[in-house]
Amino acid sequence: MRILYFAELKEILGMQSEIIDLSYDLTVDEFINDLFNRYPQIKGKQFQIAVNEEFVKNNDVVCQNDTVALIPPVSGG
Repeated sequence: MRILYFAELKEILGMQSEIIDLSYDLTVDEFINDLFNRYPQIKGKQFQIAVNEEFVKNNDVVCQNDTVALIPPVSGG
């Protein structure tokens, strides 16, 4: 699975993307919990998740070959 980080998350983690090995499918909620366990410094940060360029819900499934993007809230004026 390829994970893409943007904006504040990219700055906090010091990386734009990473590849992780996933031997089983996860729900988005399980993916988020795993992410917070690996990177507790981003727990509490706001972001949306897109899988293969489509926003998903917490009960949707993430698979090994997916690209997952963590997208922070957009602000502007």
